[in-house]
Amino acid sequence: MKGYVLSVERVIGAPPEVLFDVLADASKHVLIDGSGMLQGATEEDPRRLALGSTFGMGMKMGIAYSTVNRVVEFEEDRSIAWKTGPTGFLERYVAGRIWRYQLEPVEGGTRVRESWDITPDHQRVLLKLGDIYSGKTRRDMERTLARLDELVTGPGAGSDR
Repeated sequence: MKGYVLSVERVIGAPPEVLFDVLADASKHVLIDGSGMLQGATEEDPRRLALGSTFGMGMKMGIAYSTVNRVVEFEEDRSIAWKTGPTGFLERYVAGRIWRYQLEPVEGGTRVRESWDITPDHQRVLLKLGDIYSGKTRRDMERTLARLDELVTGPGAGSDR
């Protein structure tokens, strides 16, 4: 983890627009989640995410809970990021984690960089303590990119697009 940003990368043999279509569809996030925590989008709204969009996600880490996410960066086929947590009064205490995906066309496909940015998170010091959490987070992020790769390039890829 460099500063308060943890990043992993993987080259995936698919064009950026195919990968971006998955990332811009909150209902597909559960398909690529490498942590096992995501339980699915809390709404059945098929709309594509855009800058400023909000979406809920059912989560489970011992107990079930849900998050509210707001898209804070959006460049079609290049990057998307959402900030997790409530807005308003509680934002000062429990919000601020940013999940970011950046796509760069390269020979053989697309370099996908996933980042977990806790710079604006009010609990960042606690989250960064030791390598236990960041080690787990890195492993989960690597699994996420592997699942994204399998989704878009594996058997049956493209059958529901």
